Amino acid sequence: MKLNYRLIVSDFDGTLITSDGRVLPEVKSAIDEYIANGGIFAVCTGRMLCCILPRVRELGLKGIVVAYQGTVIADIESGKLLKNGGLNYNDASEICEYLEELGQPVNVYCGDTMYTTISKDNVYLQRYESIVGIDAVSINGKISEFVRKSKLRYQKVSVLIHKNERNGLYFKLVKKFADRFDITCSAKELVEVSPLTDNKGEALRFLANHYNVPMDKTIAVGDNLNDLSMIKAAGLGVAVENAEQELKEVAGYVSVSNNDGAVAQIIKKFGFA
Repeated sequence: MKLNYRLIVSDFDGTLITSDGRVLPEVKSAIDEYIANGGIFAVCTGRMLCCILPRVRELGLKGIVVAYQGTVIADIESGKLLKNGGLNYNDASEICEYLEELGQPVNVYCGDTMYTTISKDNVYLQRYESIVGIDAVSINGKISEFVRKSKLRYQKVSVLIHKNERNGLYFKLVKKFADRFDITCSAKELVEVSPLTDNKGEALRFLANHYNVPMDKTIAVGDNLNDLSMIKAAGLGVAVENAEQELKEVAGYVSVSNNDGAVAQIIKKFGFA
């Protein structure tokens, strides 16, 4: 079969997998067929690298995976890092200080570790840990001070927040930091801050350049605000039916939902000539 688009890059949670964390058989079959005919399929996620590697390996994917929404890029089979960006500890500490002033619990990510000021019995944290398969490390006191003293590089700073309060915090962070950092959301309960140029749009360009694929021959698929940059950058940007309205408004196509096999539908409709 002749390919139409040569590179398809998909978000993971809310897009490739169902709401209960499964890859539907028809999605796996469609991906396998696309790859067998010379297509390149990659995952670009906000998840930590250690949390996404096992899942893409289960899918049988090879090549490159993008984690931390573009801050980290790695080879799937070896785990070797091709890019390892992040916030310097002074910038990360400044972001944490502002969130502390707002009375928000803070999470910071460094490599394979998530540090948090959220109580370990918090239901939001427990759900998050269960979904991504990690145990967060608790920090007592101000996490801004911990970050500054650590002198480490942090991939992102995030806040787990009730979905009704998410947008309010998001716009406060945009007003404060949008000219210096990337402010985004990867879920209804998450607001995240990462390096300004480490986003999914730049990750898509990295993948296209790596695989020598023209940008107009790429498809990007997503559901949340952190997918916006790659939806705009791709030759064809696709929002799944369960996506944020802002994504649907800029996407070239709106597919069925993640629970209805969106990625399979997209491959069948656009993957082949």
